[in-house]
Amino acid sequence: LPLTVTLAGALFLGEAVGWRRLLAIMVGFVGVLLIVKPGSAGFDHHSLYVLGAVLCVTVRDLTARRMSRQVPSILVALTAAAGVTGFAGVMLLFSDVRPMGVTAAWQLGGAMVFVLFGYVCSVAAMRIGEIGVVAQFRYVSLVVALILGVAVFGDWPLASTLAGAALIVAMGIFTLARERRLRLARAAPLPLRPR
Repeated sequence: LPLTVTLAGALFLGEAVGWRRLLAIMVGFVGVLLIVKPGSAGFDHHSLYVLGAVLCVTVRDLTARRMSRQVPSILVALTAAAGVTGFAGVMLLFSDVRPMGVTAAWQLGGAMVFVLFGYVCSVAAMRIGEIGVVAQFRYVSLVVALILGVAVFGDWPLASTLAGAALIVAMGIFTLARERRLRLARAAPLPLRPR
């Protein structure tokens, strides 16, 4: 997703993306590949849902970027959440639906609150920050998923998964450090030239 958002921002919005930032995003994507290990054996109709989701989030982020500042980020987030809910409702028609217990309903409600908060933060960051910088931190969600997998489900990651997570974190740190250095360089006063 960070790669598609950054490339689309460069192509359609004229966002500046230097070769170092692009390289960091690509190395982060290699980390993602180490985690998800895609292959033809695992590619099915569910994979098409993922590709569709990447396309939809990319369009949402570019739209949020171009949208007037008068439109509140919460409205954009609620619209995205309504779209996801609508799609999920349609998919329920083709699924085996089972009754949900009280605990599961509370967990689902809590997840909905956190997802909406995440949407608001994501939209606000995309509207304020540079696409190439903000998009890079989408990879962090994979690392958080790994931590939650261990903490909640006791699911320990493989060595390749840990290597992928390390690449993602390293590229995030690199991007932050580079952006800080560039921001300081832009803010520094120009030296006076002797006459």
